[in-house]
Amino acid sequence: MKVRIILLSSMMILGACQLKTKLVYPAAEKDNTVDNYFGTEVPDPYRWLENDTSQATAAWVEAENKVTNEYLAKIPFREQLKQRLTDLVNYERIGIPQKKKGKYYFSKNNGLQNQSVLYVKNSLDGEATVLLDPNTLSDDGTVALSGVSFSNDGKYMAYIVSRSGSDWREIYVIDLATRKLLDGPVLWSKFSGASWKGDGFYYSAYDAPVAGKEFSNVNENHKIYYHKLGDPQSKDVLAFQNQEEPKRFYTTEVSEDERVLFIFESGAGSGYNLFLKDLTKANAPVIALTNDMEYSYYPIEVIGNKIYFITNYQSPKYRIMTADIASPKLSEWKELVPENESVLSNAQIIGGRLILTYDKDASNHAYVFGLDGKQLHEITLPALGSVGFSGDKDDKETFYSFTSFTYPSTIFKYDMDKNVSELYLAPKVAFNPEDYVTEQVFYPSKDGTKIPMFLTCKKGLKKDGNNPVFLYGYGGFNVSLNPGFSTGRLPFLENGGIYAQANLRGGGEYGEDWHQAGTKLNKQNVFDDFIAAAEYLIQEKYTNKGKLSVVGGSNGGLLVGAVVNQRPDLFKVAIPEVGVMDMLRYHIFTIGWNWASDYGTSADNEEMFRYLHAYSPIHNIKNDGTPYPAILVTTADHDDRVVPAHSFKYIATLQASDTGDAAKLVRIETKAGHGGGKPLAKQIEETADIYAFIMYNMGMKMR
Repeated sequence: MKVRIILLSSMMILGACQLKTKLVYPAAEKDNTVDNYFGTEVPDPYRWLENDTSQATAAWVEAENKVTNEYLAKIPFREQLKQRLTDLVNYERIGIPQKKKGKYYFSKNNGLQNQSVLYVKNSLDGEATVLLDPNTLSDDGTVALSGVSFSNDGKYMAYIVSRSGSDWREIYVIDLATRKLLDGPVLWSKFSGASWKGDGFYYSAYDAPVAGKEFSNVNENHKIYYHKLGDPQSKDVLAFQNQEEPKRFYTTEVSEDERVLFIFESGAGSGYNLFLKDLTKANAPVIALTNDMEYSYYPIEVIGNKIYFITNYQSPKYRIMTADIASPKLSEWKELVPENESVLSNAQIIGGRLILTYDKDASNHAYVFGLDGKQLHEITLPALGSVGFSGDKDDKETFYSFTSFTYPSTIFKYDMDKNVSELYLAPKVAFNPEDYVTEQVFYPSKDGTKIPMFLTCKKGLKKDGNNPVFLYGYGGFNVSLNPGFSTGRLPFLENGGIYAQANLRGGGEYGEDWHQAGTKLNKQNVFDDFIAAAEYLIQEKYTNKGKLSVVGGSNGGLLVGAVVNQRPDLFKVAIPEVGVMDMLRYHIFTIGWNWASDYGTSADNEEMFRYLHAYSPIHNIKNDGTPYPAILVTTADHDDRVVPAHSFKYIATLQASDTGDAAKLVRIETKAGHGGGKPLAKQIEETADIYAFIMYNMGMKMR
């Protein structure tokens, strides 16, 4: 097929003000592709854009980026905004310490390093030395450290890297005494860590993909291998595979005492199945502990002969259960800490006690329990926010990191015996948190369900109906949006904006029932919740339709695309980031099939097809002159999770439709993926472009 790309030289053809200018976009040729779903014919004229390695697609990408870059370059405060973002993020950021065999490991970024550096200390007050600097692994910061795993004897560290944002991983091993590279790379690993057993580790990988299709072809036959240090990968022992289910994921975890290998099977439900193998016995069988993938079952720790689990089996808000290694099947599990009115979102055993984190109205609360299941005390946190703990099951020394919307990530040392927190490290950010305030509101959705939403703004802001708003949502896959700090939002807040974060159904904020209320044939609830958030903000005089932007990424990109089609009158600006935009074909790319538990697929049955077709962003763009908001789509060339074809086809359809004169642009990042591991320089540039686009199209100025 020959594809013609036309890029007209003039971008400005109506008047002197750019906001009133009708842009001229690259014209992507349409083909005659039509699919038949249960007797309904659905055109797919931009199918050729699914081929992300073709010359035609490359030419189209270049033309689209040219239009977008020229538009963004004309925003008068774009560079000023980029400089302010650079100044704000230029502060020392230190990760929570992880103690292993008497040494402390932590990440640190001096301010503007593309990737954070891994350091080690021999004592808390000792001198820190560099253990691994990912910035030395590439010239442009596009090689990221995506995980580390320490051998249980403290001799080795496996480190895992990703390149250009891809989900593909490479595993290497260094000797911690000499800090020399011992092993690697182990290639074609994906969605896997390194689970140590002796002088080797278990990992999950796929067969090498077809050349040229590494980032688009469906991933099948996930296998678990054991790699012994010093051996070539070709000698790795196949430890587990399931040939009957080629599209499922299989990942591992080894207990710290190396007695038990846990295997997780996912990809065919909202949860996963759990298997166990006794590593102390030669040729021990793999035992299935569960047989229902609609639930989650996660081993917290093995202590003696007892296994501690966190699960939502027959408990939508999760509980703690235990089992004996000798009789580990689910039918033999015993309840230790029952389900309560809040969602149990995390559980760890540190210093011989359970530290349980609960979500109450989307904010974390932490408690200490004995191993007998009895609550000892609540840990007092600085404010409503999010917390994460670090510590060993046998070590009384514990750290936690706390953050909120106006509280940069801060590390505390915690004494469990005294129930006392002591400040360990606080960052120095160039803003005053006392100038800002966060409130939580609860608004009614279309069906009357109360939805929580956080609002952050400068103190003293007036509810006069004229404040710019950045409304963010996700609503899917049991993901909870808890409070968190970002310097990227600060320039918007400094200039009178409000950051709004809605906790929609489909997420995990209120447990599995809340999640299921936003899946499959209930997915419209998520869109209704988001639309209701916008209506509430207008009704309560926070803002108006001309000052309201809507933003979401991945599943949140789908959310933005859907609500803009359903209520284009409600928003001034929309930013769908790396979104799932073709709901009829999402499942045929890379790991898209894994999302069927939330979405269903067009192949399931006619009812599911019609439901998906009714909200799929690509298939519901109006073409009748209805004015749409200004839209900036973002994607990346190495996104092998939500392939860029989604965004390519969406923007091509949008630009070819009659949706008014507001800008409809796409920003296509190079050497980047779904978002993880992106170099700081690229993060700053992308954030500056997104906020510049939003602020410019809402008539804001930089002060």
